[in-house]
This record gives sequence, structure tokens and C-alpha cells, in this order.
Amino acid sequence: MDLHKSAAPTDSRLVTPTDGRPVAPAELRCSDADRDRIADILRDALAEGRLTPDEHSERVEGVLTAKTVGELDLFVRDLPAAHQRRATPAYTPAPNRPTEGAIPAEADENVVAVFSAAVRKGRWRAGRRIHVYAIFGSVEIDLSEAVFEYQQVVIKAVSVFGNVEVRVPENVSLRGSGGGVLGNFEVDTLDSADPDAPVIYVDGMAVLGNIEARPKRGKLVADILDRVRDRVADHVSDRVDRGLRKHLGH
Repeated sequence: MDLHKSAAPTDSRLVTPTDGRPVAPAELRCSDADRDRIADILRDALAEGRLTPDEHSERVEGVLTAKTVGELDLFVRDLPAAHQRRATPAYTPAPNRPTEGAIPAEADENVVAVFSAAVRKGRWRAGRRIHVYAIFGSVEIDLSEAVFEYQQVVIKAVSVFGNVEVRVPENVSLRGSGGGVLGNFEVDTLDSADPDAPVIYVDGMAVLGNIEARPKRGKLVADILDRVRDRVADHVSDRVDRGLRKHLGH
């Protein structure tokens, strides 16, 4: 496969950068999410016995250093899962709002900063609803190491001459609804590839203040990864058990 071969200019799949030169999709720079998707395919292939441990290790190393989408595709082009995933959406977008009555109106926790600062971070249990108030103060809500007991979490934030920062893991879904009056309200929308991942909704109003919510790079929800590792371990264990039984004649 020639990664440097350009398609005809009439190809509708082409994109054109600012310099006017047509670029094929395979030549686009890959993102961390693209690398994670390929790594997931390789991990499943190892568990299914399609790759040896050495092959898996070699390909994962290549994935980490890949620069373009085309280079990533080279590592999975001989694996059935890669072609199956292309035929279906990589994820099902989370709903923009939780269903009515799914989350109680009362807050499980209030975080308040009035002419002061308040921080909620580390290993803590996130409730279904968190209310945040920053009045001439600042509040930091860091969910990157939080334990999610519920799949849906609502954070209601009010900032008056204050600042509210919400940080979430990269493998959750994030939604926002709000605005500002001479202030700033900004939420980076995320869609997790895992349908069981937590969904965080940030509602807010910033009056001469700031509210922002975005992912914390490199941070992932641990229990989601644990479930993935458990599935892989189970697959590998089953294969080893079957091999031993076959070898022993059982």
C-alpha cells in the first residue's frame, strides 16, 4: 500500500487544506482517538489468537509512532474486525439531555466558593447531581480519578464574577447547555466509544465569569479499562484452558 499515492482530484473523498493541495483521507494526521481505536482492534485480535504476543507488541509500538490515518490502517488491514468496524458507526452518540426523571432535582453535593477557592479532585465518588457556585471565587471539579456509581451525572454551575473549571476523563461522554452574560460558557463535546461509559452533563450560567468543561488529556475512567482488561484476560484464559485440556486429552 503506497501511503504517498494521491487520488485523482475529482475524488469526492478528498479534502483540501489551506494551501489548496488535495489530500486523501489516508494522509490526514491521526488523533489519539484514532490510535486508541486501532489499539482496541489489536488487543481483541491478541485475545482471539489472531496475533501472537510478539506481533501484537510490534504493531502496538508502530501505532504509537504512526503519524497518519493510512499508517494506522496498515496495522489492522489483515484483521476482520477492522473492516467490520468501518461498516458501522464507532459509537452511539449520548443523548443531549438525560431523560425526564432520570436524575433527582436535589443535589447530592454542593461545592461553593464565595471570595474563596474550592477544589474537588482525586479519588472521590461522583453523585448523580452536583451543584457548583462560584461567587467572586473559583471552583475546580476534577472527575479524572472519580468513581462513577451512576452512568449519568449532572453538574449545575453558576459563576458570578467567578471561575468554574470541570475536568473529565477522555473516555466518557460530555455534554453542555448554558450561556453567559458578559461571561464565558464553554463545554467540549465528547462521545465515548463505550456505550456503558459515564455521561456528564454540564448546565451553567456565567455572569461576568467563566465556566468551562473539557477532557483532561491522558486520564481515563479506570473501571472502564478494567472491564476491557477483564474481557481480554478471560479470552486468553479460556484459550489456555482449552489448549491444556486438548494437550492432556480431556
